[in-house]
Order: sequence, then C-alpha cells, then structure tokens
Amino acid sequence: MIQIVLADGNKKEFPKGSTVAEIAESISVSLKKKAVGAKINDERIVDMSHRIEEDVHLSILTIDSDEGVSIMRHSSAHVMAQAIKQLYPNVQLAIGPVVEDGFYYDIKLDHSLTVNDLEAIEKEMNKIIKENLSFIRKEVSYEEAKALFQAKDEKFKLELLDGVPKSEPISLYQQGEFIDLCRGTHLPSTGFIKAFKLMRVSGAYWRGDSEKEVLQRVYGVAFSSKQELGEYLEMLEEAAKRDHRKLGKQLELFMFSEEAPGMPFYLPKGQIIRNELEQFSRELQGEADYEEVRTPLMMNERMWKQSGHWDHYHENMYFSEVDEQKFALKPMNCPGHMLIFKNSLYSYRDLPIRLSEFGQVHRHEYSGALNGMLRVRTFCQDDAHLFVREDQIEAEIKSIFQLIDKVYRTFGFEYSVELSTRPEDSLEGDAIWEIAEGALRNVLEHLEINYVLNEGDGAFYGPKIDFHIKDALKRSHQCATIQLDFQMPKLFNLAYINENNEKVCPVVIHRAIYGSIDRFFGILIEHFGGAFPVWLAPTQVQIIPVSSVHLDYCLEVQSALREVGVRVKIEESNEKLGYKIRAAQMQKIPYLLVLGDKEKEQNKVNVRKYGEEVSEALSLKAFKQMIGEQIKERSL
Repeated sequence: MIQIVLADGNKKEFPKGSTVAEIAESISVSLKKKAVGAKINDERIVDMSHRIEEDVHLSILTIDSDEGVSIMRHSSAHVMAQAIKQLYPNVQLAIGPVVEDGFYYDIKLDHSLTVNDLEAIEKEMNKIIKENLSFIRKEVSYEEAKALFQAKDEKFKLELLDGVPKSEPISLYQQGEFIDLCRGTHLPSTGFIKAFKLMRVSGAYWRGDSEKEVLQRVYGVAFSSKQELGEYLEMLEEAAKRDHRKLGKQLELFMFSEEAPGMPFYLPKGQIIRNELEQFSRELQGEADYEEVRTPLMMNERMWKQSGHWDHYHENMYFSEVDEQKFALKPMNCPGHMLIFKNSLYSYRDLPIRLSEFGQVHRHEYSGALNGMLRVRTFCQDDAHLFVREDQIEAEIKSIFQLIDKVYRTFGFEYSVELSTRPEDSLEGDAIWEIAEGALRNVLEHLEINYVLNEGDGAFYGPKIDFHIKDALKRSHQCATIQLDFQMPKLFNLAYINENNEKVCPVVIHRAIYGSIDRFFGILIEHFGGAFPVWLAPTQVQIIPVSSVHLDYCLEVQSALREVGVRVKIEESNEKLGYKIRAAQMQKIPYLLVLGDKEKEQNKVNVRKYGEEVSEALSLKAFKQMIGEQIKERSL
C-alpha cells in the first residue's frame, strides 16, 4: 500500500500502482468525470492513466482549473494535427505547443491554407472529438521511435528525436490511428474538448531560426466552456474596434512612414497627449525630489562595452562612425546617467541622487515584429536612476512603489507584481546577485506585496520587479520596472565619500513607470477606446453654433474656458448641425457645447458628454468650474 496526501490534506491508502483515475473515482464519481490529470508533489503534472508507485501529495486537476485548461489546449493541438493529417496526408508535422488562450501547430504543406481550409479542419476536429478517442501514452526506445517516424517520413519529428538522449525512453501519444511524439500531459479522451475555434494561419521559421525552413503555423483557441469561448470572441471583436493603429489614424494622433520604418511620427493631437503624459510624470517626480537631465542620443562604442551593453545588446543597436571613431545610438539611458553622477563628487549625506530623463532610445527590431506603437524601433523611456547607499534601498523602492501606484490609479489600471531573477546571459558575480535578489525579496515581503516569481528573466546587470497592468479588456501589459544594480556602478568606477572619508561604490536603482511612453500611449488608446479622459484629450471641448449669428457668443465661451486652460475649438463650417455633432462624436471629444439663442440669452451652455445621449443645460460659470476641476484633478 502507498499513502496519498490529497489537496485538502486528507490522507488515504491505495494499492501500489493505482492510477490517478482510480484515486479520483474513490474520492467521487463526479470528480472522476471532470478530472483531466493530476499534480504530484506540486511539481509534476501527469495523465489520468499514470500509476502511482510511492507515497506522494496528489492534487486532482479538473477541466476548469488553469492546469486543466492547459492540458485541454495541448490535446486540442494534437486533435488539430490529426485532422490536418486526415485531410492532407502529405503534410509534415513539426511542433504543437500551448500558448496563451490556445495552441498552435507548425506544419509543412504544399499549399497555403485559407479560411475555407480552417473551416474544413474545424469540421474534421469535431468528428474526432465526437468519436471520444482515448489518448494513450506509450513509452518506446529511441530506435523504435526513429523507425516509426522514418516510416511516416516525418523529418521534423526525426530532428526533434536527435535532441533527446538515446538512453532516455521516448513518450508517444496516440488517439485512434494518429500517433505523435510528445511528453504530455493529455486529456483522458478527445470528448473532453468542449469549446475551440481555429483563428488564423501565419508563417514561422522552423525552431525560430531564420536560416531554416518557413512553415505554416495554425493557431487555435480553446476554453473549458462555450460561454468562455463566446466571451473571448466578443473580447476580440471589441479589441478590433479599439485597435490603436486604427484609432490612431482616425483620431489623427500619429503616423508611420516608409522613410523611417518602425519609428512613429507624432501628429499635433498625439503630441498634446504625449506632452500631458510627460507633464504628469514631471510633476510627481518633482514632488519626489527627482532632478531631470538629458543625455546624448549617440555615444562612443567603448562606453557600451564598458557598461556591458555591447555583450548583451550589440545585435540590436545602431552604429555610425565619426572622425574615424565608432559610435552607437543609445538603446538605454543608464550609461549616460552613470557619467553624469561621475561628473560630481558626492558625500554620503548627498545620497540618494535621483536622476530622471525622458530619453529617446533606439533598438533594432525585425520588421515582422513591429506592431504600431506597441513595438517600435525608437521610443522614449521615462527613465530614472537612483544612486543610493545600501541602507537606503528599501525606503527608495517603497517610494517608487507609491509613485507607480499613483500613476496607475490615475489611469484606472489594476496591476500585479513580478520578481525576476538572474538570467543565463548576465554579468558575473554570484555573491552580488544573491545580495541583490535578497534585497528585492526583503522589500516585497516588508511591504507585504503579493508577487509572482519569474526565474531567469532579470536584466543582465541585476534582478528586477516588474509591474503588469490590466487594461479595460483585462489584457496584461508589462510596463513599470524597478531594477537593482550593484554591478554597473562598479564598471564605471562610481564612488561617494562615506562618513569615514572613504570612497564607497553606490547602488543604482533603475526605474521606469510608463516604460516606453510610445507603447504606453498605444495601450492607453486601446484602454480608453480613443475616448480619453478630459485632461488627456487633444480637444477637450468642441463648440458648435446653431447658426452663424451665434458665433459671437461661441467666441465669448471659448475665451472663458481658455482662462482655465481648456483646449477648446469652435466648429465654424457650413455643414448641417446634425453632421457637425456626429463629426465631433467620431473624434470622441469629451464635451460638446451646442449654443443658440436660448444659451446666449441665459448665459448658459448646452452640454453633451461623449457617450451620453442626454444633454444638460449649465451656466457657463458652473461648466467652467466643473471642467477646470476635472482637468486639475486628472479625473477619469
């Protein structure tokens, strides 16, 4: 007998070799019907057919759990591969992993798949699901697996096999006549797949290598219920309406040109929003005793080698040569701030020194990775570097947390926190990395911040805390970051004088809140659907005279509103009133004032707020006070 400790802490004994399915059934018949796998000792996820041979902690996973949904998506990829193979026997299969919200499978086929092909594949998948075929795991030797895939002429599977140690058993999964190379885990049967949809086809290099073959990647989504699938598809429809590229063009915020691929041009309206974002940040940073600086766009190549960026980023940097010396456009602002700190002599009493910059950086991105404002080749970072003593680390990071919270609450963003530790490609110094990671953990624990550990995703010079905001559609975006750096200040030989008149190297805290202002701008466009809060809107009030005889009163109202800093315009065209109102609504202007005889006589304004059907009559004084307060308070 073996002892199983269940998720609720209860302990039960079972015969050695009992399957997960047998254990689930002993707990509850209904549990077995919903169960799709299990987690052993909070580490390893296994199939329902897996036999337990020793004492373990066991958590049964149901179809509606996060892990259960992931298993179901993995199995959906296999069902899709089976359907494609049945429809197109000459297809060669590559890999089919799980991704966020769904799955994909890379294939090589002699023709390009179309929307009609996807419909046919979906239909074939539904047949396989209806057959309720069992997923059967088999372990075979390397030689057996090689012979199997040689017979099937599956060259990509054979290449994958070559990467597996020949001494290890190879796992295969079979449903019906279809068999695939796979580690697992999978559903008990195809019938557990309840809600899926194939979405699109794109090109993909085999194993992500641009030197290798281009394959077709078929994407699908899958959920534990049809209701969740329906909600997801509705969200995609809403996301399409909010697409920042579409709205950016419609609202005349920014543009791109072939003369500068991947580099945004801010149009007048977009520049107003960017100025507001920068001004908001400047105000908060001024209150927190930051000093703003500006560093050159291009610096000598030797400095990037000194900072460590050359070894980790040179493939993504732009270079030039001046006076027979090599220069590089900066991909980051930190080395410039190191030079500024080094320019002065500081005492321990002077620290912390907080330097901020709205610094334009350049990073080469592949053309296929560019995505409007969300992925560009040049962008502005709201960067700051804090030069601190070790005893100041916790207090400074706490202050940064408060700053980030203030900014995100202003935009209505919820956020989560992630601690990222040392990456493989990092500067050396085990002891320094341990100190830095420990310092960040201590800060998070002392502040009682809930966080997720993201191992191996830190910056090359130090661990970091990342902030993930959720937009109106509940999509996650990583924006703010706090990075603790004991290494770069040493590389630049930075020092301050301590209380014993000795030179001591400071610690540097790298910090950004928007991250990339350009990317944050794109996120905001989609978050607000282009209908910005009053303080951000390029035009805050549009005045429409009922006829030309009311223009004098419109000018009077415009002048009054400009006294409190309102961006206001008068629509003076000869178009009909209804057309002018619709045009203003298309521009998503927060407030529309329609002024005629009645408003002029009573010194009032007829106010229509964007998104609302009913207008309201207010005195000019009351409206002026209301909108002035909204702008000052940066209200949503």
